[in-house]
Amino acid sequence: MTAKTLMIQGTTSDAGKSAVVTGLCRVLARRGVRVVPFKPQNMALNSAVTVDGGEIGRSQAVQAQAAGLEPHSDMNPVLLKPNTDTGAQIIIQGHALGNMDARAYHDYKATARQAVLDSYARLSRDYELILVEGAGSPAEINLRENDIANMGFAEAVDCPIWLVGDIDRGGVFAQLVGTLAVLPAGEQARIRGFIINRFRGDPALLEPGLRWLEQHTGRPVLGVLPYLHGLYLEAEDSLSRAPAALKPEAELQVAVPVLARISNHTDLDPLRLHPQVTVRWVHPGDPWPPSDLIILPGSKSTRGDLQRLRQQGWDKAIYRHLRYGGKVIGICGGFQMLGSVVRDPAGFEGPPGDSPGLNLLDVETVLELEKQLRRVEGRLTLEQAAVTGYEIHLGITRGPGLARPAVRLADRDDGAIAADDQVLGTYLHGLFDAAPARDALLRWAGLSVQAAPDYRLLREAGIDRLADAVETYLDPSALEHWV
Repeated sequence: MTAKTLMIQGTTSDAGKSAVVTGLCRVLARRGVRVVPFKPQNMALNSAVTVDGGEIGRSQAVQAQAAGLEPHSDMNPVLLKPNTDTGAQIIIQGHALGNMDARAYHDYKATARQAVLDSYARLSRDYELILVEGAGSPAEINLRENDIANMGFAEAVDCPIWLVGDIDRGGVFAQLVGTLAVLPAGEQARIRGFIINRFRGDPALLEPGLRWLEQHTGRPVLGVLPYLHGLYLEAEDSLSRAPAALKPEAELQVAVPVLARISNHTDLDPLRLHPQVTVRWVHPGDPWPPSDLIILPGSKSTRGDLQRLRQQGWDKAIYRHLRYGGKVIGICGGFQMLGSVVRDPAGFEGPPGDSPGLNLLDVETVLELEKQLRRVEGRLTLEQAAVTGYEIHLGITRGPGLARPAVRLADRDDGAIAADDQVLGTYLHGLFDAAPARDALLRWAGLSVQAAPDYRLLREAGIDRLADAVETYLDPSALEHWV
């Protein structure tokens, strides 16, 4: 059996490709279609651990959830995790290959292409429909050679494309027509229709533009999706600079420094959605806000981000916060920063060498070749609260501070809590996902926790809301061939 294939491309990054694929996965799964998401190449620092012990982009894990599937490394066979402005860690079919600069990866694409096609072939044997998400835009003509993310993949598997444009950015008709204009005729022919995303306003005012677009291009507008205010969907990678939402009932103030290579910032989503908690992202140059809890998030370049943290004076803000009785949590790379030193003798994340840590936990970390990829469950040593999560890290952390672990897992302990009970570090991403662990950590930080929404139900509700919009506003005939 060979699956049908439909590709969703976008006029720009963040046009809504991930959301459209997520919504379509849920719509088709509701109708009994065995559908699977697929992204040939993803560049993102938010990732997830798969059922087969690999690592893929976070958006594909969300899409798998929408399709009722466990995430698998074949769903995102090439993941690029930037660790400098010109280089990235290359992850092939779930496992780290090593670091490459942009030119070296460009030369490697022919090999990566085979991994993409192998993963696609396996999915094609097991599912009825593969929903493919492109990356960035097919109009990036400087990246056309050996392309595996957009038109190069579509040509290789001979699939049709729906093109998504974001009207909220403005100029959506120019986005769509301009994208078509820079493509060769054969690639233009693959684009079978348009989806306009994030529309707010009177649909009647848009109608003349839709008619012009269809007449000018000879292609239908398949749907106009509304701007869904307050929609919660885990971010693929980007971090909003919007100010923290006002919460009249908020009692706990959380500050999170935005590191240059911040990774898996979705760890903080359960706190952002908590009615009693205000999370403030502290960007470079921002004044440090008053806070009860500081969280150091994950990082793809721990030593580099440690240096930048000091350059911003954030280390002094952390020490001052602790002198006044505040609490600090470090997650993954943030945990490594809390120790006395981070060593990278082989140069896995940059030039070989050592970087002094914040010296808030009596541990030190050595970065090693083998990446740790695990799904885990256990209990916090705080209140013995049940916790679930996943590990994605290169480092091995050792030291006397581990005698006071933060988490007890089935086969080992994880993390550390300082003797003064003000600092906690752990390798567990998803630390706040499970309500018992989240509530115990918030009580430790000083919050009198009341009932809060179930984060996992909120995640499901966001997917359902997106699917309902797709089902309502997408032309029903557009789905007939795929059901």
